[in-house]
Amino acid sequence: MNTSELLHLFNQKLRLFTKELNEILQEFDLYASQWTILYTLHERGKMTQTEIWQYLKVEAPTTTRTLVRMEKNGWIRRKAGSDKRERMVELTEKATQQIPLILDTVKKCEDRFLHKLSNAEQIKLHEFLSKLDLERDE
Repeated sequence: MNTSELLHLFNQKLRLFTKELNEILQEFDLYASQWTILYTLHERGKMTQTEIWQYLKVEAPTTTRTLVRMEKNGWIRRKAGSDKRERMVELTEKATQQIPLILDTVKKCEDRFLHKLSNAEQIKLHEFLSKLDLERDE
């Protein structure tokens, strides 16, 4: 198996999905990167900024810029945490009210993207993706 070809295909499919997701999220004045944060907070509850970037595997400055934009647009609220450097992030009322509608819209996009996979294949894909990770030399 040509692993470069495999991972190139994986990357292309992910870009295709992200492009489509960005298009449908325009209705809500959101981007996929912002939706990922909203969805994470919806599923996990309030989190620190550090917990968010570590969980999403996104660089801290990128996450901070996205959070600032989301706060300005009324999606999230950032508050001081237990120490001066820590910032807690939580959903606003606007986000809480809009998430069910956004979830429905995103689900339709996901269904269109995955429509050629059976439920069993989707479960297998989830299992396979869950195994992927980078080993680090220490």
